[in-house]
Amino acid sequence: MPRDEREPVAAVAPAARAPLRAVGAARGADPVSPSGALLSPPRIRAALTGWGGGARVPVTVARVASVEQLRAAVADAGGMTMIARGMGRSYGDAALLTEGLVLDATGMRWVAPDPVGGVVRAGAGVTLGQLLEALAPAGWVLPVVPGTQHVTVGGAIACDIHGKNHGSAGTFGANVQELELLTASGELLTLTRERDGEALAATIGGMGLTGVIVSATIRLRRLASPWLAVDIDRVRRLDDALAVLDCPGASHRVAWLDLLGRDLVRGVVTRADQVVGGAAAAGERGGRTTVASRLRIPPRWPDRLLSPGVVAAHNELRFRTSPVRARGRLEQFGAHMFPLDALDAWPRLYGPDGLVQYQLVVPRGAERVLEDVIERLRRSEVPCYLAVLKDFGAANDAPLSFPIQGWTLALDVPGAAPGLDRLLDAFDELVAAAGGRVYLAKDRRVRADALAAMYPRLERWRAIRDRLDPDRRWCSDLAARTGLVEPVR
Repeated sequence: MPRDEREPVAAVAPAARAPLRAVGAARGADPVSPSGALLSPPRIRAALTGWGGGARVPVTVARVASVEQLRAAVADAGGMTMIARGMGRSYGDAALLTEGLVLDATGMRWVAPDPVGGVVRAGAGVTLGQLLEALAPAGWVLPVVPGTQHVTVGGAIACDIHGKNHGSAGTFGANVQELELLTASGELLTLTRERDGEALAATIGGMGLTGVIVSATIRLRRLASPWLAVDIDRVRRLDDALAVLDCPGASHRVAWLDLLGRDLVRGVVTRADQVVGGAAAAGERGGRTTVASRLRIPPRWPDRLLSPGVVAAHNELRFRTSPVRARGRLEQFGAHMFPLDALDAWPRLYGPDGLVQYQLVVPRGAERVLEDVIERLRRSEVPCYLAVLKDFGAANDAPLSFPIQGWTLALDVPGAAPGLDRLLDAFDELVAAAGGRVYLAKDRRVRADALAAMYPRLERWRAIRDRLDPDRRWCSDLAARTGLVEPVR
């Protein structure tokens, strides 16, 4: 067995540590032939997985660090289909393309902040953690962050990520003012809501299937301090968790649920806002908007060490040590937003078969679907090691954007659990019938018919995609499996 067979990402990661640079700074000499023509970046063979682990996929990888290199790689692709890839944090197969060309965009890292205008322009390969660290000293922060800082700007837009504050800030894509998109023909488009807003909407949440995102201009928000005031409530019923999440105030809201205890549902709800005024300066300096890694899970982690009994004991300790009710507890922004980033490569805990994260959203009024999903999960042989519940605000105009106004529930389950596919297929039917959907950025098994039932604006997206990519050169294993990209006839 090769040494890295269980690695969640193949050995294309070193470029992810490339330093940031300002827009307009020297990019270095791109390789050229003796005739002066730009050479395509070298390709390597690799075997990749999604962030959730599981089976490896054979691909060809071209690492690009400039628009010129990207254009050359696309031009030299021949008849191969292509997909861009950032840090590889999509749980499933959204950034995988079996025997296709994967364009590793992690080298496209440049940043140009505009503190006066309250925006930042960033290359697609810049991670949100790097942006946060660059912006915090000037008193700015990204308006939306997901549960990890290790997501690239390109990936954040392609997946239209959301955070704990969707009700007040919308999605990441809703805060993008402009983006550059390279099409399969080599054309570099500048998209805004006024200049081809349909193409912009199709690219936000478009899973990388309209072209390669090169850079984006993102609206920022003021950072009062890197500290949050957090309210905490312990709950023993799903209805109680929903009620606390629905309380007014506190923009960042989330509930951790224990689905392995004696109660059907119990958990801890947190609601947080930035600390302002005197509390921020009361000796609480040193807060960070990011979090440092404290431990790395080794590649050959024995999957037997993570079991329902072990997780149930951890959940019991977490529930018992959480306050029944607390108000205004100070927590660092980074530690609160990105708790799992303190543990590098944590999906390895699930063993060689990895994990499946099933994330659904249902509209308000369909709370019974959440109850049905949890009840069926508890009756099954599928253990849920992590469950997270949040509320969503209004949907945006991107046809494939995941959030709709309602409730979202994310479930982390072992990929090798018996009966998992059958159970999740049943969940798909419940969710679709209620007018809900599953999150494509985390999916690795939804069927094409279920996807079509969940995303009513799918045909609108396909029409825009076909205008941008008439030959359907952009594809992924997710796109082929779900019918997002059909073969050209």
